[in-house]
Parts: sequence; C-alpha cells; structure tokens
Amino acid sequence: MQITLARARLQVALFALLAAVASAGLAVEVLKPILNLKSRSGVVPLLSLSYEQNVPTWYTSCLLFTCALTLAAIATGARREGRFVKHWWGLAAAFLYISFDEVVQIHEAASSWFDLGGVLYFSWVIPAAVVVAAFAVAYLRFLAHLPRGTRNRFLLSGGIYVTGALVLELPLGYWTEQAGSNNVVYGLIDFVEESMEMLGVNLFLLSLVDYLGVQGWTIGFSLAAPEPRPAADERAA
Repeated sequence: MQITLARARLQVALFALLAAVASAGLAVEVLKPILNLKSRSGVVPLLSLSYEQNVPTWYTSCLLFTCALTLAAIATGARREGRFVKHWWGLAAAFLYISFDEVVQIHEAASSWFDLGGVLYFSWVIPAAVVVAAFAVAYLRFLAHLPRGTRNRFLLSGGIYVTGALVLELPLGYWTEQAGSNNVVYGLIDFVEESMEMLGVNLFLLSLVDYLGVQGWTIGFSLAAPEPRPAADERAA
C-alpha cells in the first residue's frame, strides 16, 4: 500500500489551517477590548499571535520543523549529485534552529546586548540582520544554480518571512516604546508580522515540494505486502 498526497490538496490544507490560525488570532485581538476579555487567561493568551507558548506558536514551530525535515530529505538525495549538499544541510539546520527558537524565544535574549529605543526598541534585530545578510551572501551561488522557478519561489517566500520577522519589528518596537503592548494597535501590527511569517513558511514548504517534483524525487510511505510463505510441502521438498 502506498499513501500519496496531491500537491493541490496539500496547498489547500496548508492555507486553510493558516487562515484558521490567523483569523482566530485577529478575532481575539479585536474582541479583547470590546468584550473586556482577560489578557492572562482564556482564549486571548491561547489564540493571540502576540503571545508565546500557544496555538500560533506551536503551529509555526511545526511548520518550520516540517521544512527542516523536507530540507534534510532533499540534502540526502542531493548526495547523489554531490552539488551544494552542505547548503541543503545548512538550510535544514537553520530551519531546525528557528523552529526551536520559535518556542523558546532565544533571540529575545539578544535585546539585552543593546540599550536602544525607537524603532530599535527590540534590539535583537541588529544581530539578526547581520546573520541574515551573511546567510544571503553565502547562498548566492546556491540560489544561482537552482531552477528559475524554484529560485523565484525561494526568494519570494524568504522575502515575505524576513519582512514579517525582522522588518516589521521596527514599527512594532517603536509603538511598544510609545504605547506599550496591551492595546489594539500593537495587536494589529503583531498580527500582520506573524501572519507574514506563517505565510512565508507555507510558501517555502510548497516551493520545496515543487522542487522535489522538478527533480523527479518523491517522498512517500508504503506498506509492502509480505512475501507469501512457501507451503509446508514445498518446505519439506
């Protein structure tokens, strides 16, 4: 028995789940001041995109981890060609780390390295920008060797993710310093930021699936039927 999942169905499932998580997060942010919902318990900390260790956090972490597993599978297959194997493994390691960081928020500790304000209120964006720039330079040749369609999808999904995860931290930091984080505007900015991150990861995962198709590779699970055992009289013979 072989189990396969059509790419079109995968896309529908991914974006339906994305819409559900993002919509629930937006709803609780908008309804919180209207219905006077509690900020420390109930549906707000469970579903809001502005909170950690909740449904959106684990959803994004699982998406990133799935990307890491898919990249590891591609890296394993790339060994046959012997080209850019380390780059594929590097991407797999990066996504594995980001998946872990999404849950435990390691990057937040970097904010203590600098005492800044304004758009750099969340000062972890400074070392993060340096890492992203270095990573981009190191992967220029890798991107150039990819099929044009795959390269464009990688750049699009990566651009959306970095804009959400890094660039939108600037206005969010400015607003946090001015008005704090317990208000609707903060929630809306954070909603856009987190939604772009989730969208970027979804698009990247689909681009990896497309890349596997272009290369003629498949990832599947099969349950092979056991070979028939010889009859008793045949064993005796």
